[in-house]
Amino acid sequence: MRTIVHLSDLHFGKVDQALLAPLRTLIDKLEPHLVVVSGDLSQRARSAEFQAARGYLDSLPGPQIIVPGNHDVPLYNVFSRFLTPLVKYQRYVTDDLSPEYVDDEIAVLGINTARSLTFKDGRISHEQIDALRARLASLPESLTRVIVTHHPFDLPENFDEDDLVDRAPQALQMFSECGVDLLLAGHLHASVSGNTAERYKIDGYAALMVQAGTATSTRGRGESNSFNVILIEDSEIRVERYGWNEASGDFEKVSTEAFQRTGGVWASMRPL
Repeated sequence: MRTIVHLSDLHFGKVDQALLAPLRTLIDKLEPHLVVVSGDLSQRARSAEFQAARGYLDSLPGPQIIVPGNHDVPLYNVFSRFLTPLVKYQRYVTDDLSPEYVDDEIAVLGINTARSLTFKDGRISHEQIDALRARLASLPESLTRVIVTHHPFDLPENFDEDDLVDRAPQALQMFSECGVDLLLAGHLHASVSGNTAERYKIDGYAALMVQAGTATSTRGRGESNSFNVILIEDSEIRVERYGWNEASGDFEKVSTEAFQRTGGVWASMRPL
């Protein structure tokens, strides 16, 4: 079994400082095999924000898979936005825009969906799709295959279609051919899990989609700060959501969902 801690939308520069130490303590206790951060490490892509984010990530266990979000691209500095959009992210956080973690049970591949030409939306390019196809084809079939992006490939109800990553249908078709199991994303500041069957009608295939809320930002959009713990074992995945409890001053487990794969389809099991 593998344990992944899934954080997202940290937004250093708009962080609730009271959450940082309890979050670190809990993650240490969980002893994850991998920590995933699905983008928006900063609020406005400033050097000090990235330095603070990197310092905090260094206090968490490794290994780590980190991808950038739209907030990690400068908004107001037009020169930097279009000519060097991720230079500070790469300088202070990581210069690897296609990170991966592979062991004998899971393969976790990160994709950069942040772009200069849009303020908040994301995109996966044809080149990225082709490169992912080749990498996935090289992996043992026995591995649970996980894709990490900031922008989601699927959406909960009542969210704008514009929040979907651009070229999502093309990517999902490739994912179905390559047996991708799990899609981790952020961006929406909303916690939700489900499969892709309703949006993408692909015969015999439905990936599990898991969205993380914002772990540490003051920009909760009506949802308390939260993060996910994902437990992967063979053809079963359990998603545990931890939410901030203001009264106790700590993160507490608030829900658990279980999913099982039959053939190429991930579907919910009975509530736990």
